[in-house]
Amino acid sequence: MRILISTDIEGVAGVVHPEQTRAGNAEYERARRWMTREANAAICGAFDGGATEVRVNDSHGTYRNLLADELDPRARLVNGKPRTLGMMGGLEADCAGVMLVGFHARAQARGVLAHTINSSAFARVWLNGQEFGEAGLYGALAGEMGVPVVFASGDDVFAEETRPLFPHCVFAVTKQAAGRHSAVSLSPQATCEAIRAGARQAMAVLGAAAPLRLELPVCARLQAQTPAHADLFCQWPALERVDGVTLEFSAASVEHAVRMLNCLSAMAAALN
Repeated sequence: MRILISTDIEGVAGVVHPEQTRAGNAEYERARRWMTREANAAICGAFDGGATEVRVNDSHGTYRNLLADELDPRARLVNGKPRTLGMMGGLEADCAGVMLVGFHARAQARGVLAHTINSSAFARVWLNGQEFGEAGLYGALAGEMGVPVVFASGDDVFAEETRPLFPHCVFAVTKQAAGRHSAVSLSPQATCEAIRAGARQAMAVLGAAAPLRLELPVCARLQAQTPAHADLFCQWPALERVDGVTLEFSAASVEHAVRMLNCLSAMAAALN
């Protein structure tokens, strides 16, 4: 039984500030070690619960954050970009379930470091009229491939907004959001214990978990951060401008919608 663990950093316990998420400073080096330990906790929980193989997807920023030499040697690391499935890279290998570790709330939410894909590009994203953050977007991508999300960890705002999407998912709340850059966190040790226990519990309910499936084709709608971003994104002929910052496009699948969003995210660097 193969499990995919997708790891982000903003939802990691103790992480509250952008400096902790960006390479090139001591704060980031500590945070990526915490991220790696939380990934290891999920790996252990998955194996405790009966997994026969675990793939760990490094899903933050450049996708080069997890410390490979400190990762549980039983797991296989999926890192580096670009890759077609982004934060679900590794799902091509016939996985039974997905676990989301260190995830965060969607853009405009009150969660710690909340954003959707790219905080400088997108203010809000909807698929078929429903607003999604990264967990929802990639959970729907996994669901399209028949794979359910069975475990997730992050702050309380993330858990609250994400729980309705995945009714059978086990959540480990690692910190209480007190603001965009502040939280009350569990200790790294307590967090890892909670994640391991939650991941093990999730393996027990795997058979009852249903994939998140959206009706096709997908109608994608996004709100850009600025009219300048909308100007740039509309260079894609497939996008239709609704107003100064709102755009729409149709996609044959959730995968195609997510891939388009990731392309637009990469384009946004042209305005930096």
